[in-house]
This record gives sequence, C-alpha cells and structure tokens, in this order.
Amino acid sequence: MFKFHIIHDPAAKPATKSRNRFYLFFTSPANRFLRRAVCCAQGEVVSPPFILPVHQDDLMLNVKLQLFVLIAKQPAFHQLRSVEQLGYITMLVHSNDSGIRGVQFIVQSTVKDPRQIDLRVEAFLKAFESKLYEMTNGEFKSNVNTLIDMKLEKHKNLGEESRFYWQEIVRGTLKFDRKESEVAALQQLTQQELINFFDEYIKIGAPKRKTLSIQVYGGLHSTEYKAVKSELTKPESMRIDDIISFRRSQPLYGSLKGGLSHMKL
Repeated sequence: MFKFHIIHDPAAKPATKSRNRFYLFFTSPANRFLRRAVCCAQGEVVSPPFILPVHQDDLMLNVKLQLFVLIAKQPAFHQLRSVEQLGYITMLVHSNDSGIRGVQFIVQSTVKDPRQIDLRVEAFLKAFESKLYEMTNGEFKSNVNTLIDMKLEKHKNLGEESRFYWQEIVRGTLKFDRKESEVAALQQLTQQELINFFDEYIKIGAPKRKTLSIQVYGGLHSTEYKAVKSELTKPESMRIDDIISFRRSQPLYGSLKGGLSHMKL
C-alpha cells in the first residue's frame, strides 16, 4: 500500500526539507494525479485513498473542511455503500497529517475496479452539490451545533488529553487552544462561506482543486490493470510511475514552525 501527501497552495514558496517530513505543492498544470499498482491478493480491490488535499493548518479553513465532512459523510456512505454497494469498507474522512488537511475517500471493493470507483466518487460529489446548495438554514445551523458539541466534549481520560497536546507538538502546529478557537470560528461561520469553500476547493472543476488517486488492483482485476497501464493519460491528469523522480521534480512546501525537529531543550 502506498500513500503520500500532496499539498496545493498558489501562495506557497519553496522551502528546505525538514528532518521529519516534507510536503509537495504542484507546479504542474495537471489537476489530477494517479498512482496505480497491483497486489498479489486474489480478492478485494483496494483503492486507498482518493485524496482531495486542501490546505496547511488554518483556523477558518479547518472548520469549513470539518463541517463539509460532517455533512457529506453519511450521504457518501449511503450512496456508495448502501445504494451502489461498492464495497464493505466505504469511508469519507477528514485527513490531518502533520497539519496538512484534506478529504479522503477510501473504498475496498470486489465488484468494481479502482478506475470505476473513482468515477463513482466523482459522481457522488457532483450529485452532492445540489444537497449543499439547497440545504436550509436550519439544517446548516444544526450541523454547526453538532460539530461544536463534538469539539466541546471533555477528554475522557488523561491519555486522550495527553495525546491532544502531543499531536500539536509533533505536527508543529502548537495551537493548544485549538478547540476553543475553532468553536469561536464555527459560531461566526455562514452558510454562504461554506458553499464558497466547496466551490473553491472540492467541487468538480473548482479552481484550487487537486486530487491524488491511489489505485491498488487485486488479483480479480489484473486484466483491467494491464489495460489502464497501456492507456494514454488525459491532458488534465498526470500518472506517477516513478515515485522518487516525481517527488524530486516538485518544489517543497514550507514547513510548520513547530515540531520536534525544531525544539531545543
């Protein structure tokens, strides 16, 4: 299984590689990046994950992204898992790796190959547009309040509280008042601002939209894998064949100011 993070921010500047992690932002005109592989398993097609990276840690963008995931999570499961029955494992999740935020679709299937799963994910996002646009103010406020209540939940034990603080240190974000700050931001968030966020980052054709599709073909779909490998890549897409060369070809994203590699004892 292969996974790495793609960051896109037009304002980002090249930076030096940190000791722990590095992040890429794309200078390529492509808005879709593909990585395909085949595994020896004879059963499931594993397609982990379909990633829409959005931003580096930012207060307002964080709460907009979290609210979008909260609203879209159940409809995505219902459509992709219950209605289309793509696979037992079907998830839409909010990703946060070292302060890099995004949306991930993860689907494990025996009935569809990864390329078809990608098409169904895109179709869901297209259909979800109307649900978001037509949401009533009452529904919007209800989702906002649900997310606020989730954030105001007290830590269940000392271990959970300790992990919260250590995550801020390890990721380098150092926002120890994160919960309180995000609750205040949610209380000021409007429905139109959420729609504008969706139109800018998530919607198909959005100006700042970039996707990374990692497709792992199981033994049941080895024929399909051979077929897609021989196909020409569309102009708006980039196929990643050599991971190392691809990473070296992209500028680095600026590292966060904190993190263990920056700490002095």
